[in-house]
Amino acid sequence: MQDQLKVALIQPNTVWEKRKQNRENISSKIADIQQDFHLLVLPETFSTGFSMKPETVAETMNGKTVEWMQTIASERNCALVGSLIIEENKTYYNRLLFVHPSGEIQHYDKRHLFTLAGEDKVFSAGTERLIVDYLGWKICPLVCYDLRFPVWSRNTQGIDMLIYVANWPKPRIIAWDTLLKARAIENMCYCIGVNRVGEDYGQNEYTGSSAVYDVLGNSITSMKLGREQVEITTLEKSHIAYYRNKLGFLDDRDNFNLVV
Repeated sequence: MQDQLKVALIQPNTVWEKRKQNRENISSKIADIQQDFHLLVLPETFSTGFSMKPETVAETMNGKTVEWMQTIASERNCALVGSLIIEENKTYYNRLLFVHPSGEIQHYDKRHLFTLAGEDKVFSAGTERLIVDYLGWKICPLVCYDLRFPVWSRNTQGIDMLIYVANWPKPRIIAWDTLLKARAIENMCYCIGVNRVGEDYGQNEYTGSSAVYDVLGNSITSMKLGREQVEITTLEKSHIAYYRNKLGFLDDRDNFNLVV
């Protein structure tokens, strides 16, 4: 088990439906990182933007973006997390991939599809959470709108970290900031949120506000609003253990079963 985990957050300006250009932009930012890190987190649909035209931009699990993720993970000896639009058996998914340094891939299909944008009309929802064991850390990665539903994020399996990858627009950024902090506090785990910047095809503005919160809800990052940026922060298992043992809040959780 590794006590310290170095996490790199990349907050890019995603170019609308330009997969190659987005991969190249992120690759250049990764190349500029001079220090080692264990985990790299990218936003939701980082290769295309939040497009509702999956028939024109979807890739398969054998596609170039998945291959690119495996190459980055191998070359930098890190895990890589982000979501992209995947076609499988004539069905489209907003699929989060957790790519290990070995090239192994675990995936999670977004459970809560964003009805306001019609995501539920063109994508299929996932039904199972993913819990990843990476370097002795239990990680639950989720996607954007999932953040609004605390039951789906609930720490029932001793997770150390929640990750939310997102395309979360400026008008509702207060909700993003508030809910990330809340998810960290109520689950007594680190909570990471990575969002994009810039404008999409529909002129929706994104300001980023990517952040990491500790188990007490303190922000331990300083990402700038509205700017492309990379930041690396160090998480500590001992921080989680100390406050869980000292405060014991998770011991008082209500017990219930979630029906999907």
